[in-house]
Formats: sequence, C-alpha cells, structure tokens
Amino acid sequence: MRIGIDIDGVLTDLDSFQFDFFSKFCVENKIPYNIKTSKYDISKSFGLGDAEENKFWDIYLDYYAKQERARRFASEVIKKLKEEGHEVYIITARWLTNRDDALGENMRNTVKKWLDENDIVYDKLIFSKAKKEKKIDEIRENNIDVMIEDSPSNINELSKIIPVVCFDASYNKKCKGENIHRCFSWYDVYNKINQLSKQKYNEEECIQNI
Repeated sequence: MRIGIDIDGVLTDLDSFQFDFFSKFCVENKIPYNIKTSKYDISKSFGLGDAEENKFWDIYLDYYAKQERARRFASEVIKKLKEEGHEVYIITARWLTNRDDALGENMRNTVKKWLDENDIVYDKLIFSKAKKEKKIDEIRENNIDVMIEDSPSNINELSKIIPVVCFDASYNKKCKGENIHRCFSWYDVYNKINQLSKQKYNEEECIQNI
C-alpha cells in the first residue's frame, strides 16, 4: 500500500508540545488563560485569540521544528512497513512550507534535515500547497491508499475517500466514522496498517474472482 504520513501531531507529539509550551508562554507573559476545551488551534483551547497564537509561534516555531523529537518507535515502525513492501509518502502542510520565498525554503530544508536526524525513511516527501492544511489533492495525485493524520479537518475530509488512521490527540476526539481508525502509538499504527492491508488484499482478490 501507499501510506501517507503527516508530520506535526503524527511523527511528533504536537498536542503535548503545545500544552507544555503555550502554558509557559502565557505565564511568562502574564497572559490570563482558562483551559476549557481542546481545539486544534491551541490558543482557542486556552480561551485566547490569533494574536497570542501568532506571537507564540513566532517565538517557538524554530525551536519546535528543530528540537522536538520524533515519537517513540516512529522510525522503527516506518522501516518495518517499508521492508514489508509498503511505500511511504510524507505529506505535510507545516507552517511556511507552502511559501515561495526564503522563509519557505528555510522551513522545507529544516523539515528534510529533521527527518534525516530522526532516521525517518520515506519514498517521497510532499509539501502541500493547499491552504488551511487541506491535503486532498496530494492524496489523489499520488494514489495514497491510507493516510495517518491528526488534524480533525483532514481526518474528516480524507476519510470520505480513503481509510484514515487517526493518531489520537485531545483535539481530534470527536473524529469518528467507518473509515476512521484511531490509534494511540506507533506500534498501534503498525497493527492498524496490517489490518487495512489485509482488508485491501481481500477486497482486490474478491474483485478479481468476479
């Protein structure tokens, strides 16, 4: 199978990073906050707005992009999947990567270096050009069979056309559906991919026998 893999929130634990560092940011800048709900935009989880979130990422994006480590066993599992014949497509809509300027080029180079440093192997790296993190065009153009994703909007949209392995996070708890398969670790991802691969094989075999 062709497996699409997101970076932020899938290869990294974006959820924990945001709660850890955004609370630090608020305290150090004496910004009152009240954590009520878990939203994909961390500022909304803290009851704040875009201005605070933009200032936060101005301070911490470079640190996050370079210093945050890959999730435990991500490299190991991806290597196993490739050894078993699957193709791996890293598909990211990371901030700045869709820009055609020096900032965009710098972030794209940072992503490539980060993947290398964290021993993440892949067949193709795709920087999504779509706005608001939509990846449906890249999924279709590259004939992706299954996507590993954390963004609620992407999970809900992509699951209309392909199976989606939803990497569990506080902000995607409401994502549910027949084509959405929740996982909680990278070896759980491995297990889900094996199940989906067998299902796809059985379906193709049934079609051939008709």
